[in-house]
Amino acid sequence: MRRPTISDVARAAGVSKGAVSYALNGRPGVSEATRRRILAAAEDLGFHADRAAVALAGAPAKVVGLTLHRPARTLGVEPFFMELISGLEAELSLRSYALLLHMVAGREQETAVYRRWRHEHAVDGVLVCDVVEHDPRLPVLRELGFPAVVIGPPPAGEQVSSVWSDDAVSLQEAVEYLAALGHRRIGHVAGIPDLAHTVIRVEAFAGLARRLGLEAAPCAYTDYTGPDGARATRRLLGAAGRPTALVYDNDIMAVAGLAVAEELGLSVPRDLSVVAWDDSPVCRIVHPALTALSRDIATYGRQAARLLLASLDGREAVGVAVEPAHLTPRASTAAPADARPPA
Repeated sequence: MRRPTISDVARAAGVSKGAVSYALNGRPGVSEATRRRILAAAEDLGFHADRAAVALAGAPAKVVGLTLHRPARTLGVEPFFMELISGLEAELSLRSYALLLHMVAGREQETAVYRRWRHEHAVDGVLVCDVVEHDPRLPVLRELGFPAVVIGPPPAGEQVSSVWSDDAVSLQEAVEYLAALGHRRIGHVAGIPDLAHTVIRVEAFAGLARRLGLEAAPCAYTDYTGPDGARATRRLLGAAGRPTALVYDNDIMAVAGLAVAEELGLSVPRDLSVVAWDDSPVCRIVHPALTALSRDIATYGRQAARLLLASLDGREAVGVAVEPAHLTPRASTAAPADARPPA
């Protein structure tokens, strides 16, 4: 069968080819009723615009780019990214925008991807994750003229919209809860050290340790994977005066920590309490169920998509602080043995 053309859509909708172009590319020039009629005709005919031709004509690509400097396997095991992407997709699809996801091995490769996207007119704007202080990607995006929204804490001194939550507030809730149970030695299994949100969490943890007068507050950095979380757990639990509670920066590492505790002959929560950041179904199905810092990650993604779409529409995109994660206590936390009354 012959592939339908823009002339076929114009004929079916009873309008000019120019009107079809305006409607399909989301540009002004046709009424909303006419736009709906053209879109319906295009759908009935199975017409899909050639993206390359659309880009050459100067029309929006209707695509948003997201690069992740993480191993590709991360998407398969870390619920955070799956929930974030579901929220992004839910919002972008309302405006018929697509999400282009690209995994990269390093920052240089990431900026090369941005330059290629600009050369090919492949995306209209970019979402930026895992920001660091003085993030080198942001000047490149400004140079290329890409509207951008940061998913995470806004970098100091950067004029860029962001969607973020106050991780210091969430960490305070978790550590104060553990201290109230009687824990005096609390460890932190943190993420990648130079990421902005890791810095915020580690600094908040150190401040809380001083304020609460904890006996020990060791911190171990990781790459967020289960194996690295397990290695950090062994290191912390193998030290003299081992922690009686551990706070993990994601759920996958917390699950790995449960396995290490069992391997070392420690019972959770009798010998070790465990708290996971970012609640997920995994936290609820393991045994014991994990106490977790819970937040609506899909809504986080939707807010980021809304901000970027507002910027693409030429509207002011003001940063949004969303509700911080709050503690959901479950069976993995209890008073330490030395703080329990005698039986």
